[in-house]
Amino acid sequence: MAEPNHKVPENVAGRYYVDDTCIDCELCRETAPENFVRWDSGRYSFVTLQPRNDEEEAACRAAMEECPVEAIGCDGEEVA
Repeated sequence: MAEPNHKVPENVAGRYYVDDTCIDCELCRETAPENFVRWDSGRYSFVTLQPRNDEEEAACRAAMEECPVEAIGCDGEEVA
């Protein structure tokens, strides 16, 4: 489970975030390319854009659920 106290600083403000356990596997960037990008120097992903619609919300949720090290977290409930 992602730790809110260990969020990487590059995350934009909002419900979804990546913590410092990210292993740079690319899964989130492939699953939700509008919302996750890679920080090359740090070799990890972060949230660059919070979901703006149902499609992006579903993609972020899928990335979080499929993350092999559970480095993606979500604070709060899903937006309807």
